[in-house]
Amino acid sequence: MDEFVSTFTNRLDSKGRVSIPAAFRAVLTRDGFDGLYCCPTLDGVAVDAGGNKLLDAIRERLSRHERFSPEHDDLSTTFMAQSERLGIDGEGRIILSETFKDMAGITDRVTFVGQGYKFQIWEPDRFLAYREKAMERVRALRQGSANTQTGRE
Repeated sequence: MDEFVSTFTNRLDSKGRVSIPAAFRAVLTRDGFDGLYCCPTLDGVAVDAGGNKLLDAIRERLSRHERFSPEHDDLSTTFMAQSERLGIDGEGRIILSETFKDMAGITDRVTFVGQGYKFQIWEPDRFLAYREKAMERVRALRQGSANTQTGRE
């Protein structure tokens, strides 16, 4: 499989390194990206991470807006100017910058969340709260869809 799936939580070691889950490293290897591309999530509470597929998605999103337009500039500031390319050591570990750790509230543990073409890096408790709200939104969507299909609203 060439997509990031599942959720993993790992500890930062005494040097601030964290191991990328082996399944995620395998996807990155097949993707052919040297290292790990990281940028803030649009709401700024986690880090989006990945390789070429993430960069392709960012480029596609940027291409929807005329260059030098305010929308293009805002998106490129978020996706490019605030991004970092992290090296992965021989043990499959990365060192998150203080900027990303502060933004995401990460201290001693990291949760890796598969999202298909990319994954996200979260502070574990923040992710649990987000996941609960996401499930509520999905349930509401499902209920709305069921009501539309049966003619109820």
